[in-house]
Amino acid sequence: MRADVQQVADGTYLVHGSNTNWVILTEGDAATLVDTGYPGDRRLLLDSLAAVGSSPEAVAAVLITHAHNDHLGSAEHLRGTYGTPVQLHEAEVPHARREFLHQVSVGQVLRNGWRPGVLPWAVHAIRSGGTAHVPVTAPEPFPAEGPLDLPGRPVPVHTPGHTEGHAVFHLPHAGVVISGDALVTGHPTSRIEGPQLLPDMFHHERARAVASLDVLEGLDGNVLLPGHGPVHRGPVRAAAQRARERALQGR
Repeated sequence: MRADVQQVADGTYLVHGSNTNWVILTEGDAATLVDTGYPGDRRLLLDSLAAVGSSPEAVAAVLITHAHNDHLGSAEHLRGTYGTPVQLHEAEVPHARREFLHQVSVGQVLRNGWRPGVLPWAVHAIRSGGTAHVPVTAPEPFPAEGPLDLPGRPVPVHTPGHTEGHAVFHLPHAGVVISGDALVTGHPTSRIEGPQLLPDMFHHERARAVASLDVLEGLDGNVLLPGHGPVHRGPVRAAAQRARERALQGR
């Protein structure tokens, strides 16, 4: 399996790993990596950096939308091997250290096992390291409000609900929003396509996840890069509205 790398704007790449996405932002020889996939996606992650002319040594920082294993997978490897800073929202820092774990439990998966796609997804997640212990030893909170001094100049925006410290990243100059799991466009356990919330079992607080769609609705952009599913082109405002409609319909 090779990394599926898609250029969506100048210096902006969406990478489809195994059931999860990450984003690479490049500027000259340097790069910013947003999320890292499952632990088992490491080879795909390294291949994707090479595919855009970068390398792990050139990554200025790893930004994490939230500390679930399918996004945090290789963060500690990059930090420990290359000294790469790993940054998250301050509320997500203890989650990355694994002082607690807000992640779907085996019991929740089993209770939802009758739903189409859940058991195949669970088997893949386990094989890819979804239940592995992959804490980040020294995660850092974002150093300041506003644009980060990193390639792509991403602006972190707190969107709690999926986890306490979930954050999306806004690229105002490019009209791009990197939405993590606050707003997705598909998932192996979902039977709908297009803008949506993940199924309820994945959210720490579903009501707050729905409320955070208001925040996303206020971000100016026409390209949505989700943590799961394909790129979505069209107003981010409309995508958030569509996801809210579906959430209120129980979809």
